[in-house]
Amino acid sequence: MGGRTAEGEYAMSAEDLEKYETEMELKLYREYRDVVGLFKYVIETDRRFYLTNDYEMQVHSVQGEVFFEVSMADAWVWDMYRPARFVKQVRVLTFKDVNIEELNKSDLDLPEDSGFKS
Repeated sequence: MGGRTAEGEYAMSAEDLEKYETEMELKLYREYRDVVGLFKYVIETDRRFYLTNDYEMQVHSVQGEVFFEVSMADAWVWDMYRPARFVKQVRVLTFKDVNIEELNKSDLDLPEDSGFKS
């Protein structure tokens, strides 16, 4: 269990840190579940996962190197370390794959007989 160091600072144990990260991930998942229905597209890059209704993607080639530029407006970003996950403008430059999927609204609805609807 965590405690105070000789300098008076609080030190987290590995168990405390794991518990904190698990709680943050659960909070993030719940937020995602609450907002996903507001968006039309899921955009996944090598570093982040975004929800957005508006994006533009350009493929650039410079000296034989190909990279992608993705711009999004009014997006939500999956990142448990950000204090605010809604962002007005996002611009991503990456040499890695970019996956863009259009959400099917019926996939977001739970079946009537699932027992989870209120």
